[in-house]
Amino acid sequence: MRSLKKIIVISLTSILFLSTSMMAHAETNQETLEKKQNKLEENEALIQEKEAEKQEVSKELEAVHNDLADLKNETEKNKENIAALEKEIKETQNLIDKKKKEIVVLEDKVLARKAVMKERLVTLQHNDQTNVFLEVLLNAEDLSDFLDRATAVSVIFNTDRDILEQQQKDLETIEKEKQEVAEQEKVLQTQYETLAVNQAELEKNLQKGQQTLASVQSKYNDISKEITLAENEKSAIQDQIKQEQINLKKQEQAAEARKKALAKAKKESEEEAVSATTNVAAVSTEKESSKPNNNQINNNSNNNGSNSNSTASSKQNSDSSKTLYVTATAYSHESTKSDFTALGYNIKKNNNMKLIAVDPSVIPLGTRVWVEGYGQAIAGDTGGAIKGHKIDVLMPNNSKSIAWGRKTVKVTILK
Repeated sequence: MRSLKKIIVISLTSILFLSTSMMAHAETNQETLEKKQNKLEENEALIQEKEAEKQEVSKELEAVHNDLADLKNETEKNKENIAALEKEIKETQNLIDKKKKEIVVLEDKVLARKAVMKERLVTLQHNDQTNVFLEVLLNAEDLSDFLDRATAVSVIFNTDRDILEQQQKDLETIEKEKQEVAEQEKVLQTQYETLAVNQAELEKNLQKGQQTLASVQSKYNDISKEITLAENEKSAIQDQIKQEQINLKKQEQAAEARKKALAKAKKESEEEAVSATTNVAAVSTEKESSKPNNNQINNNSNNNGSNSNSTASSKQNSDSSKTLYVTATAYSHESTKSDFTALGYNIKKNNNMKLIAVDPSVIPLGTRVWVEGYGQAIAGDTGGAIKGHKIDVLMPNNSKSIAWGRKTVKVTILK
């Protein structure tokens, strides 16, 4: 009788202890689940923050692109103005050369007149002009000859006056045209220097704009990378939460089963205590029947733990397969016989697209990936030399392919 009661007490104590342990374990898993959910919320907040930051940087990137486009247009327009001005300078220079030749002709005429005038002046120095005039008139043979001589003398004096006047006019013309030529040359040179300064400034601003573009583009790429990593972490946390929920549900079910078993055992012990004096054999039979239940419960618990470990191991293997290191070379449409990839992409028309050639047994075709130093891309092509952990990144042309060289990079397979 006492032995029977002792067995019943031990059985109830064992069930109670296991139930208490399970409840404590369930509470620990619940805390872990809540921590994972809090971490998931923080991760989602981070993604939202980075997405907002990405949008701002995208706007900034668009603004820089627009500014660069304006600068390029202005630079091209200024180049056109310089070319037009150079043409105008050349045409004006031709006119200036022509004007200079005309000045030379005038100077020759002035020089010739100067010789004639010098000769006349020498003659007048040796002979008084009045005496010469009288001598010419007095030597006339008759009145008709006198009139002819008087007319000739008048013409000679008028010619001398015209020569003097033309000489003075030509000298003034020469000086005026020389001044005009100098002014035209000065104006054209000033305009050319102004345009040259503007062109230098535009080229400088264009270079600064390109540096700003590279900086903003790098910032945009870094944010995109951070978002990708955060999304990968979010996916991993969601998988962990899902597994924790499964484990927690199993533990709750097991706890409920133990609770029912405890109630049943308690009820049976009370019944056995009442009928102990009359039904010892029944109590013994009931005791024996309860032991398999405990073993079954323990087996179920062990099975649950085994399933959890198996699932966790599978999850770990899955996570570790998302990132791999490969040898990366580069190619372009210029170095291929066909302009179409294995998935049908036209890389000649879309030579700036982000695409890599892969070994489909390592990275399946159509997979979205992130390649260190290259960015997000699609596995859209294959190659005879691309075997195992090797990839070819698509570049716009052969020069950039050569510049890429051969690198060892990290590849993240995106979901």
